[in-house]
Amino acid sequence: MANLNRCIYPVILAVPSQYRAYRGRQQVKILSSLAREALTICAEKCQLQLGRLVKNEQGAPQPFDGHYWSLTHKPAYVGAVISLQKTGIDIEAVKNISTAMFKRVATDSEWHLASVRSEDLFFRFWTAKEAVLKAEGLGMAGLSKCTITRILDRDHLEVGCRDKRYLIEHLYFKGHIASVVRDQLESRWTVRFG
Repeated sequence: MANLNRCIYPVILAVPSQYRAYRGRQQVKILSSLAREALTICAEKCQLQLGRLVKNEQGAPQPFDGHYWSLTHKPAYVGAVISLQKTGIDIEAVKNISTAMFKRVATDSEWHLASVRSEDLFFRFWTAKEAVLKAEGLGMAGLSKCTITRILDRDHLEVGCRDKRYLIEHLYFKGHIASVVRDQLESRWTVRFG
């Protein structure tokens, strides 16, 4: 078995173009299936047999055999990660954001950690907080519990939540940003564009 005490293996898969036009329940069903495919690839990289994947009454993934897991899906990409520690993953397309959204995702003190506010930084903050919310089993109502505490470099930042600090790693690709809760583990990303 790969040593999950030292590494995580986040997986990002492109959604095939024939599925990108789907909407509603059909889209959710396809994207969920593709995200589970990403999780299967992640398990193979970890040399794990996927256990029964269960969510609690709030929809938060429950560990299988002591392994935490997280999924994300957007119209163009899906992602997954497995870890022995609480984990989360999120992907967003970088796009223009309103001033109100900047205020919603972070406080002035969080924005002052950087020299400039930008869409890239907004989505770094957003995906980092979303990954932590997933790790904590909280929904978006928990957003105010997450605080960006440090920007370490272009690829890493730290988020505080519930008296714990989480190290987040970002991956940039094709106009998107993915964030994963990494903590003290090394990350080995797999990205498949088609």
